[in-house]
Amino acid sequence: MNAQATIRRVAVLGSTGSIGTSAMDVLAAAPQHLCVTGLVAHSNWALLAQQCVRFRPRVAILTETEAYAAADRSAFPRGTELLTGIDAVCALASAPDVDVVLSAVVGAAGLEGTWAAVAAGKIVALANKESLVVGGSLITALAKERGATLLPVDSEHSAIFQALAGADVSTVARVVLTASGGPFRGKTLAELEHVTVEQALRHPTWSMGAKITIDSATLMNKALELIEAKWLFDLSEQQLDVIVHPESVIHSFVEYVDGSVLAQLSPPDMRLPIQYALHYPQRLHGPAKRVDWAALRRWNFEPPDRAAFPALELGYEVIRNGGSCGAVLNAANEAAVARFLQQQLSFPAISHSCADVLRHHDYERHPSLERLKQLDAWARQEIARWKPS
Repeated sequence: MNAQATIRRVAVLGSTGSIGTSAMDVLAAAPQHLCVTGLVAHSNWALLAQQCVRFRPRVAILTETEAYAAADRSAFPRGTELLTGIDAVCALASAPDVDVVLSAVVGAAGLEGTWAAVAAGKIVALANKESLVVGGSLITALAKERGATLLPVDSEHSAIFQALAGADVSTVARVVLTASGGPFRGKTLAELEHVTVEQALRHPTWSMGAKITIDSATLMNKALELIEAKWLFDLSEQQLDVIVHPESVIHSFVEYVDGSVLAQLSPPDMRLPIQYALHYPQRLHGPAKRVDWAALRRWNFEPPDRAAFPALELGYEVIRNGGSCGAVLNAANEAAVARFLQQQLSFPAISHSCADVLRHHDYERHPSLERLKQLDAWARQEIARWKPS
């Protein structure tokens, strides 16, 4: 970014999703510090048009061609160009009039926009954890080569980033990510066999999209976050742990070798980590909720039940083996969650099918980006025909 600039110019990839709509609140609260250059949505053209009327970006992009064809052009402001296609997304992410790219597209679909932003040396506020799960070694190497800055937006990784505060990783004994436990905390594997889609979508503390909500229920979200933390902070398997914290107020712990433990806490409101990333290294007033200290009574912690929620171990397996494993696990999970939402798989089968596909894929230690895309497609095909043995 130009050192003389006083306003950061932001592109939001995934502006109509749960992270994107929270980001709109953050952007609206700081017009003297942030402005919107471009917005990207998948298919919700009506909400995208409303956002464009509010923020007047130079460009708006619908990645779904059917939505682009159906969109009412008169709903968009005259100064906003409406485009479609991944090439348009990559052009926006690398454009000279963009300083910060908020990568908030859900799933592996967010990888190409993230890649383009990193390749252009941008500040990348990363809410799309799948970019690092799929291509961690490639993305981090590219960021180093091009001088890009990766700033975490997931609440857990933002907490770790703040608690580390530039500390040397060699002084870190453990990083402990907290998990809410989702709607099925305390249930046995046998009880989980019969849970419904409706039950799985009732998250006790966070309001998120369907895919991420299911990932939270299976603890796959925490498995993916472990992988993301490994790449963001250069941590080993032995330095990563998870603890269940139902209140979702403490977002992560960093334990140092001298025994000191630092934690970051705030109410479960994604606007705070979004704001921290967009303004970093400044801290400014914003729309996020504040801790109500008078209302606090207790915080609870318990170890995760790894037998009932085997997805967590898959995250460690990917960290141990690296290579092509992250791309396969992520793609398998996206496809399995889709089948569960369509009531074609049971809840436990999400993790079981992912484990089967992961352990039977054609493993590669140093895959190219093109090979990762091929394995992504293969894993989805395998899940589409997977049946319990």
